[in-house]
Amino acid sequence: MRHTVAAIQMISSPSVTDNIATADRLVRQAAADGAHLVLLPEYWAIMGVKDSDKVAVAEPLGQGPIQDFMAKLARELGIWLIGGTLPLASDDPLKVVNTTLVYNPQGESAGRYDKIHLFGFSQGAESYNESKTIVPGKNIGVLDAPFGKVGMSVCYDLRFPELFRAMGPVSLIVLPAAFTYTTGQAHWEILLRARAIENQCYVLAAAQGGMHPNGRRTWGHSMLIDPWGTVKSMLAEGEGVVAGEIDPAFMEGVRQSLPALKHRTM
Repeated sequence: MRHTVAAIQMISSPSVTDNIATADRLVRQAAADGAHLVLLPEYWAIMGVKDSDKVAVAEPLGQGPIQDFMAKLARELGIWLIGGTLPLASDDPLKVVNTTLVYNPQGESAGRYDKIHLFGFSQGAESYNESKTIVPGKNIGVLDAPFGKVGMSVCYDLRFPELFRAMGPVSLIVLPAAFTYTTGQAHWEILLRARAIENQCYVLAAAQGGMHPNGRRTWGHSMLIDPWGTVKSMLAEGEGVVAGEIDPAFMEGVRQSLPALKHRTM
């Protein structure tokens, strides 16, 4: 049975309230168009002026306005909602856990993944170091959905193919991201397509896409890719929704005609 999935593209600001309003509008649009699963981008709830701004709004697991919003919206719309990432409180008061939370159509917590690989980049005046304000995760995230297993990853994880192999066979990989314009232009699409091709599954990527109030520019290009590596739908920049179908029969056909997953020797 086919299922419609959607990725939300945003240009998040330092205001959690404003970002929740934007996410609410776009997720409702996706659900109205038939999406059964909706993915928000990384940092959807806050893109602060300073990296430390997210620490101030970090929530304990299970409570807070960001989590309450996601649970309520998933229940009201009857969808699987994968909450991009939000800042969860950590044992270090100066750092957060950059976490993906999943809610089922009943609004119940159905999965969690903490970003493992923390982005670091320096080129000219452009510099990022997530480890200053984020505690890395340790566990692989896989959840059971109506159309099969879903592997969870976040942004910089995309560059580490061993993470995706460790998930085992999945039907869909989700990747919320806030790729920089510089690295996104160079590597985003080719890496996403590679993960789809080598794992013979669908890849749904939800990105930040534009110029943010904090002066950061993100690459955007949210997309859905099929198991053959074909980009089925894509949004270059700006707010919006990218949607398409997950077709288990097509995926199985790819795996039967080119049984690379069975041919693995290591």
